[in-house]
Amino acid sequence: MASAKQIKALLKSHMDGDDDRFFSVAMQVAAHEAKLGHGKLAEELRAMIDDAKERRGVSPPVPIGRPRGELANLLEASCPKARLGEMILNGKLADQIRRVIKEHRHAGRIVEHGLSPRRKLLLTGPPGTGKTMTASVLAGELGLSLFLVRLDGLITKYMGETAAKLRQVFEATSRTRGVYFFDEFDAIGSQRGIANDVGEIRRVLNSFLQMIEQDRSHSLVVAATNHPAILDPALFRRFDDVLRYELPDGMQVVKLLKVRLSDAVAKGVQWQKLAELAQGLSYAEITRACNEALKDALIHERPQVRETDIRTMLEERKSAAEKLG
Repeated sequence: MASAKQIKALLKSHMDGDDDRFFSVAMQVAAHEAKLGHGKLAEELRAMIDDAKERRGVSPPVPIGRPRGELANLLEASCPKARLGEMILNGKLADQIRRVIKEHRHAGRIVEHGLSPRRKLLLTGPPGTGKTMTASVLAGELGLSLFLVRLDGLITKYMGETAAKLRQVFEATSRTRGVYFFDEFDAIGSQRGIANDVGEIRRVLNSFLQMIEQDRSHSLVVAATNHPAILDPALFRRFDDVLRYELPDGMQVVKLLKVRLSDAVAKGVQWQKLAELAQGLSYAEITRACNEALKDALIHERPQVRETDIRTMLEERKSAAEKLG
């Protein structure tokens, strides 16, 4: 017999339109019945769940739970359509992301055996290397809403207020399943002993450590930082997986350039030469250079993008990056 907690979870997930959560709890009920020796009932429940999943087909995005009240200042909701195939990544990183997606697609089977899918992810690496895109891909692939945690609304100067708002965010992860994305995470995750640190930031970090440790929701909590070296070491073991992003290598640059420009570029382009010029630029900077080359061709009514146009825009991006660096 399902426990009172499971019955309430089933009803709530049904009211929220959260099919994945509903199926996950239903599988827990089936597993519990199997442990009690009610094998026939457990098999019937599993068969009903499998049948429901097949009828549902490809899971549509769950309705966005629009943050209301004070949460509206803390969370920005969207429903991304991004897919993993749109990203250009090294093999190891792509495998890590693919593994997270697969674990959530088979969450019922995993939970049935007393385990849980990877839900707490830390993304580290230089700007423009795909961290924010990964959060969108996870939401898009799993049919979930993406909730961007707005640090400008979260962090305040008043003692205790930031921690209280942080608690509201973690309470939301239990009420509405989704991907909760903490960008520029070092703003709250910096080491507790670094110079110029203040007591309030230490309290916020301690609160985050406690809350993420206690989080038992079915949402994904994803944090991203460009500065992993300043993160408190205690954070790393609170995450299920750490994904490290790097600047693209030569082969990845060529692939990106071809994806962005191959249909519009003139013949005879020396892609490898362009890739050598683009070394040191991020995916975002290379994409921006490609877009600038496309716009320049449109403005001047040229039928195709020339290699010299691409080279000029890449050089501009490199010059800008060097000045900022």
